[in-house]
Amino acid sequence: MSLLHKLAGQTAIYGLSSIVGRLLNFLLVPLYTSIFAPEEYGTFSELMAVVAFAMVVLTYGFETSFFHFANKEDSAEQTLSTGFISLTATSLLFIILSFSYTQPIANLLHVSSQPQYIQWLTLIVVLDVLSTLPFAKLRLEQKAWRFATIRLINIAVNIGLNLFFFLLCPYLVSEGMAPFLTNYVYNPSIGIGYIFISNLIASLIMLGLLSPEILTLKMTFDLVVWKKMIRYGLPLLIGGLAYVTNEMVDRLLLKYLLPSNIASAEVGIYSACYKISIFMTLFIQAFRYGAEPFFFAQAESEDAKEQYAKVMRYFIAFTGFIFLSINVFIDLLKHFIQNETYHAGLEVVPILLLANLFLGMYYNLSVWYKVSEKTRFGAYISVFGACVTVFFNILLIPTMSYVGSAWATLLCYASMCLLSFILSRSHYPISYPWKTIFTYLIAALVLFYFWLQWHDAYFVVSTLVCIVYVFGVLMLEKRKKISTLSAK
Repeated sequence: MSLLHKLAGQTAIYGLSSIVGRLLNFLLVPLYTSIFAPEEYGTFSELMAVVAFAMVVLTYGFETSFFHFANKEDSAEQTLSTGFISLTATSLLFIILSFSYTQPIANLLHVSSQPQYIQWLTLIVVLDVLSTLPFAKLRLEQKAWRFATIRLINIAVNIGLNLFFFLLCPYLVSEGMAPFLTNYVYNPSIGIGYIFISNLIASLIMLGLLSPEILTLKMTFDLVVWKKMIRYGLPLLIGGLAYVTNEMVDRLLLKYLLPSNIASAEVGIYSACYKISIFMTLFIQAFRYGAEPFFFAQAESEDAKEQYAKVMRYFIAFTGFIFLSINVFIDLLKHFIQNETYHAGLEVVPILLLANLFLGMYYNLSVWYKVSEKTRFGAYISVFGACVTVFFNILLIPTMSYVGSAWATLLCYASMCLLSFILSRSHYPISYPWKTIFTYLIAALVLFYFWLQWHDAYFVVSTLVCIVYVFGVLMLEKRKKISTLSAK
């Protein structure tokens, strides 16, 4: 249990940066939705979807490759140095190509009048790519507090600049104050471009804060190590592209499958409501930061599979609570999106929360192909999931709009979980406590259904169903503990 406590502690610290950061970023949603029409917010969401694809391509699986080989090779430093040099070289090539073809790319992404967006986004992607392995080094060395601090500074700078450009500067202009500042720093016509500028400055500062990890590298390139990392990482690149397809392609398909007069607005509404599922997403992200190095570190221990099974059980218990609590307090959370035009999309929130729960379950299940060096199966599963996503989006969007996209996401992650489990039985079987896992899931869904019937007195009933769920989980865990002790 001490190992699980350590994982929980690491997840909590990583979660500090994720939770606080995402919550603060979530507070920008009311700002964006009050300033920008759904069409403008939709354009921003579409561009960020492209950024997500670029990040996966430019890191090409080297983060997980680093964790794998740093735990196996004599020198983690050599693995880190080789990986960082490789990422730097490909990032420079990306800058050259992107800046050389800025206008054609802008035309393709429907921002032909704002080609500077492409250059800003290129620099953001490169800065974030170069930060990937230094952050991985901090995670490997279990320097969770330094990791969290740098992340929080990055987020604070980003949010501070957003408030500066979207609140302070417009106020100063309207009051005729500080003309020097507003004349040389602020241009209202840039609009959503200030989101990218804020992000760019924050990413630059973040890389600067990681300079101690970068400057202490020996900067030696080992071709043998690089080939090993490439072989291990390329299937993860394919899997990563498939994952981003699962996460982001719905925005792009909504844009092209819906009538042009409503497409951008629908993307904007869907993207804003997607943000409400942030609490599930940020826990999963924090869990992944802590769990990935934990899984690799435990791979050689005798009770590794038992530890993985316990982690899955606790994970489902906690995410079941997140699913339930967000849904039953949706009438409160929806006010973070001030513009009621966006509230039309709230029906997708329960679907997306359940989809993200299955995504977290898949992260747990994926341990088998990572520790057994069979990452090609991760690529197969992710590509299968991407095909499910694209198929059901194409099938459902014309009749259901973004609700169809939400169902496609759920079907994708649920099918990936099932396929991963089936394949693991032949390659790295783990005895997960499925009876307990499904008990937690069904309990959360049944309580949510109960809330739907009685939610008029929503605060009382919402609080009650959450208490019932927590009490039930605690009682079941207590019984399992007593049963285990008796068996011994």
